[in-house]
Amino acid sequence: MLHLMPAPLHRLALKIGYKVRRRARAVTGTTRDGVSIIGRDFDGQVLLVRHSYGPQEWYFPGGGIADGEAPENAARRELLEETGCEIEGMKLVGVIEEELSGAAHTAHVFDGIINDMPEADGREVIEARFFPTHSLPEPLSPRTRERLKLWQARKD
Repeated sequence: MLHLMPAPLHRLALKIGYKVRRRARAVTGTTRDGVSIIGRDFDGQVLLVRHSYGPQEWYFPGGGIADGEAPENAARRELLEETGCEIEGMKLVGVIEEELSGAAHTAHVFDGIINDMPEADGREVIEARFFPTHSLPEPLSPRTRERLKLWQARKD
């Protein structure tokens, strides 16, 4: 339904929603579990995105797990929604227990190969690109750095 809304209005709604979610997490102390996807191309470059809301940092694609949804399905859905890409050989890299806006949060981190060229939807995601791991863009979010360390430790 939101895709029927003009893109500038949709981006504004996302910014408001982001602020409301942050406040709700801080007040209730609860949040949904989430997923992050470390998608790689055949050259080993990793896919990062910048959102139209929140901090203007680079993140791995990802998002919340819906009620009754398996983390693997959420990862595939979020990647497709944010970048238009599908992933092959997806595997769980690890689970991170962290704090998100003052609430306990569990993040399931996945890894896999992406054959497609990512396309930002221009609404939630304003930029989506592959980067070599030795030359990542700045500012890179602290959460992205943490997930990258977990991934690099698992592949060594």
